[in-house]
Amino acid sequence: MADTSKKTFIVFSGEMDKALAAFVMANGAAAMGDDVTMFFTFWGLSIVRKPQRVATSGKSGLQRIFDALTPRGADHLKLSKLNFGGVGRHMMNRVMTEQHIMSLDELMATAREQGVKMLACTMSMDMMGFKPEEMLDGLEFVGVASYLAEAEESSLNLFI
Repeated sequence: MADTSKKTFIVFSGEMDKALAAFVMANGAAAMGDDVTMFFTFWGLSIVRKPQRVATSGKSGLQRIFDALTPRGADHLKLSKLNFGGVGRHMMNRVMTEQHIMSLDELMATAREQGVKMLACTMSMDMMGFKPEEMLDGLEFVGVASYLAEAEESSLNLFI
């Protein structure tokens, strides 16, 4: 039987507005006292990459292309709609500031403070050539079975 106080989120998208939605919901659930797990996979790994380049070795040619073309961290994500070459992201950030809405970085920090568990998919990392040292501190590196074990016990599983 599912535990009504457990929530899981698969964060598949690497777009700013979807990342905002994921972290707003995760923070809301954590604030209600729920046990929250976020599983970052494929493009969602962009959200939890360190913004600075980290020297690594052993990447294939295609992995180096993924590395170069995939955003590094929350400040470099595009909007899923109305991005306008990056201008849309700046407009969104401005409106959020004017309306006193937390930034994605602030939402991520709050999630950590509230004990939200953040998992990075090792299969997606391997495929894209992302190394653990390129990812934000505090992540757990797991396979899909670990996420599924969390999801199986959860009363809510969202795919974003």
